[in-house]
This record gives sequence, structure tokens and C-alpha cells, in this order.
Amino acid sequence: MHKKFIASPALRLGAFALLGFLLILISGFVDELRVYQGAEVAVYVVAIASITLLTGYSGQLSLGHGAIMAIGAYAATLSFNGWHIPWLLALAVGAVAGAIAGYILGFAAARLSGPYLAGTTLALAVGVPSLANQFHVLGGEQGLTFDIGDVPQWASNSWLAKVGGGDFTTYKWFYWITVPIALATIWIVRNILSGPLGRRFKAMRSHPTAASLIGIHVSRTKVVAFTYSSSLAGLAGAMLAMILGLSAPLVFTLTLSFTLVTGAVLSGVSNLYGGIIGAMVLVAIPELSASVATHLGGSEKVTANLPGVVTSLLLILTVLILPNGAKVGRSK
Repeated sequence: MHKKFIASPALRLGAFALLGFLLILISGFVDELRVYQGAEVAVYVVAIASITLLTGYSGQLSLGHGAIMAIGAYAATLSFNGWHIPWLLALAVGAVAGAIAGYILGFAAARLSGPYLAGTTLALAVGVPSLANQFHVLGGEQGLTFDIGDVPQWASNSWLAKVGGGDFTTYKWFYWITVPIALATIWIVRNILSGPLGRRFKAMRSHPTAASLIGIHVSRTKVVAFTYSSSLAGLAGAMLAMILGLSAPLVFTLTLSFTLVTGAVLSGVSNLYGGIIGAMVLVAIPELSASVATHLGGSEKVTANLPGVVTSLLLILTVLILPNGAKVGRSK
């Protein structure tokens, strides 16, 4: 009975809510750069969770989640700018757009596996940014601005905003938005993966033929996995566009897709909570690379290429040294 109490959804929800409150409270005591990086970490947590659900649990490899993030980002930006809907609803539109893209892609995934599926999603990652350059409605190379406006008065006047002193800036507002969304995402995905659908995902990943024999519709389950995963990727893309204030091809490049895979591998592809570590590492890489580039003379080529080199080396070292990823709250 004690174990059941500890594992109860209500208690887990309470723990996540308390953690969210503490993280919001901490934002009053750190500088603006760290607060903004915290928002970036939250975005990557959602994006890596999408990889964990798809690859870690259903066994399907995608190298194109950066493109699905782009679809979510552009959908959110266009709906916000064109329909003038609230920013929160625009983020939801991004998630829905990602889900639709994943549903369509899922039908291809149902007939492909291994390198063939990876190649198909890789082509998507290469093609979507190029297509965005060709359409004026998408802003071409310059992209589209996604400005959610000033911090609402109720937030800036709240006692929580005044904790630690200092002004309640836009960066803190982004942090307040993204952190609860990331925690809610982890909680929802955790409940999905511990339920019947999660068990079907794991059965399909472990042995598709055996899963089919016990009544699991493998093709349909692959489509469902892609749809759920892509909805998270679309949400992450919309969140990224919001904190950057921009949806542009240069934001959602092929490098982003590989970066997400690196973060997922680093955290353990089937480790949902480890995604937090992966996200923190991905956010820290550009700053560490800039510091190293400065010591190496500050060359523009070194500064531009070093983050990609560091990410690639990190992926290789993780596969060689920690093939199962970080052991943080690993899901059973």
C-alpha cells in the first residue's frame, strides 16, 4: 500500500506542482542570462521528451524532429500574427500542427523501419527549411516575428515577481511560461508511458511480430507514436519561436535535429527524466564553446563551427562510454 501511495498520480502531480513553484521562485535570485537559459532548457526538455517517446519507447528513429519543430513554430506564428489569437492558444496551434504532420509522417513510418525511416525523416529535416525560404507568406530567409508583447500587469505586480528584487523582465516572463509547460509535458508523457499505450509502445519496440500476435496493431501504433511525439515537437518549436521572437529557416536547421538526438542519447533514449540533463548540456554547449573559442584566438570560423564539433564529439563519447545514458529516474 505504501508503494501504491508513493506512485499515485495525485502525489506525483503535487510533487511536480511544488517543483514548478520552487523553480519559479528561484528565478528571482538569478541573473537575466541564467533565466533565459532556463527557458531554453525547458524548450529542449519538451523536444527531447518527443524523441524519448518515439525512439526510446516505440523504437522508431527520427532525424527530422527539427523540421516538425519548424512546422509548429510557423503555425503558431502565423496564427498569432494573422488571427490575433492569445499566445497560449497559438502555442496549442503549434502542437496541433505538429501532430497533423506527425500523423501524415506516421503512415510512411508504418511501412518503413531502421535506416529507411531515418533517411525519410532526414530528407524532411533538409527540405522544410528550404521550402520556407521559397514562400513569401513564411517570410523567406528573414522569417516571421513572434512577439507576444509586454509582460502582463498581473504577473509583474504579483508578489512572486518581486521575490529577490529587480525588474520583472520579458526573459523572466518567458521562463514563467516555459517551465510549467515543460513540467506538465513530463508529467503527461510519464502517465502515457506507464499506461496501456506505453506498454503497447514497448511491446512493439521489443518484438513487433510478437506484439502483432498478441493483438497489437503495429502499423496503427506506429502512427499514434509519431502523432504524439510530433505534437510535442510542434509545441517545442512554437515555444522556441516565442522565446526567440522569430520563426526563420536558420533557426530550424538540420543541426537542430541532430542536436535533439544528441540530447536524447546523452540522457538515455528511454529515460524521460534524464532529458532534463540532456537539455541542460545542450544549452551549456554554446557558452562553453564560446569560452574555448576565445582562448583559441576568437576566430570567426572557430566560433561558428566549434559548437557543432563539441556536440558531435559529445554524441560519440556518450555512445562509447555511456551507451545507456544518464541513470536519473530511469523509467521501467
